[in-house]
Formats: sequence, structure tokens, C-alpha cells
Amino acid sequence: MASLDATLDRLNWTDIGLQLDAEGCAVLPGLLGADVARDLARQSAAPGTRRETLESRDGGCGELFYFETGLPAPLEPWRWALYGRLVAIANRWNETLGVAQRYPAQLEDFLRLNHKAGQTRAQSHLSRLGAEDHVALHQRHDGAQVFPLQIVAVLSEPGADFQGGEFVMTEQRPRMQSRPLVVPLQLGDMAVIATAQRPVKGARGCYRVHLKHAVSRVRQGERIGLELLFHEAP
Repeated sequence: MASLDATLDRLNWTDIGLQLDAEGCAVLPGLLGADVARDLARQSAAPGTRRETLESRDGGCGELFYFETGLPAPLEPWRWALYGRLVAIANRWNETLGVAQRYPAQLEDFLRLNHKAGQTRAQSHLSRLGAEDHVALHQRHDGAQVFPLQIVAVLSEPGADFQGGEFVMTEQRPRMQSRPLVVPLQLGDMAVIATAQRPVKGARGCYRVHLKHAVSRVRQGERIGLELLFHEAP
């Protein structure tokens, strides 16, 4: 954990916060590492994962694998450590939007609030997409306790393991057309993204914009992805 803290402390969190303010997304290049990413990709076949098809939830085409018996190493320490760095941004966003809720400094305390609210279902998962598969635009913001930031990563190599399969976000501002954003993720990268909304400063004060994310159609090969969330679902 000490080495993980040292790695994260070397990042420029002020700059990351500014990127999230401007785009709702900040790429952390190479933070996970290629070897760790490939090891995590193999966890889709590990005991303790629950398989669900995207078709069954009208969420696209492909497979999701949920970690029902706890996150595998090293995701659990990553989740705790990243929450501790992102909570200040989350609280600043709520303050900007005039939302009274403040998130506790430690993930353990936030998860305790989740459980009191009846949110006990794990949401972090891997996705496995083959040729012609995709993940439809979605948000994971069910429940009273929702953390406004989450982590995504790609665990296979674009251009080598698969073609297509770009990570895509859309942003809907009031009285404006949706704005698309393609996030250039490479093997071993992580990205922090807005879970569902973020504040934007306008001429008449601050307002909220709504964001969704997706994975475009995989044209060839197999793409393994990760979504790491800090809140549980009802």
C-alpha cells in the first residue's frame, strides 16, 4: 500500500481535477501497467465472478463479469487509495452544485452509508467484447449514495488484441446537442470519469451536465475492459 500511495502521490491531482472540471474525464497514462492489466483480464474466468450478458439488460452485446466475493488484487487497494484522492473533487463538485451531501474521507465510511441505504450489490466488473459486440451508452447512478466519479481501464491492447472498441462519452448540456468525446485509452492506462453528472460554470452561474459512457463496436478480436466503482447498487 505504501508503494501505491507513493505512485499516486506523484500524480498532479490539481491538474487531474481541472481536467475533470473541463471534460468529465482525466486519463492516467500507464498507471495500471500492461502486466497488471493482462493479469486482471484473466480474472473474468476466475471463481467468484458472476457472468451477465449485456443483451439481458439491453446494454449492448457482450459479457459482464461481476466480482461478488470481493475485488481481486490489486483492485481493492487501488479502489481505496483512489477514493481517498478523488473525494476532495467529489465534495467540491457537490458544493459547486449546491448539494448538501459531503462524502466521508475514507471509503470504508462511505460504504457503510451505502449499506444503511440498502445498497449492497457490487457494481465493479470486467467486460468482454468480441467482434461486433459493443456497450451501449449508460450510467451507474442508482441509489441514494452515488459517488460522482469512477474508474475505467482497457485490459487488452488496442490495435493488437482488437480493432475498434473505442471508449466513448457523451455530455448533454441544457438546450444543446449532445457532445461526444472519444477517450484514447491504451493497455495499462486508467481514466477517471464522471459517473453521471458534473458541474459547469455558465454566464448565469453553475449548472449540471449529464454524462453517459459506452464502448463502440469491436470490429475484430477481443476487448477486455474494467469499470471500477466506489458505490454499490440497491
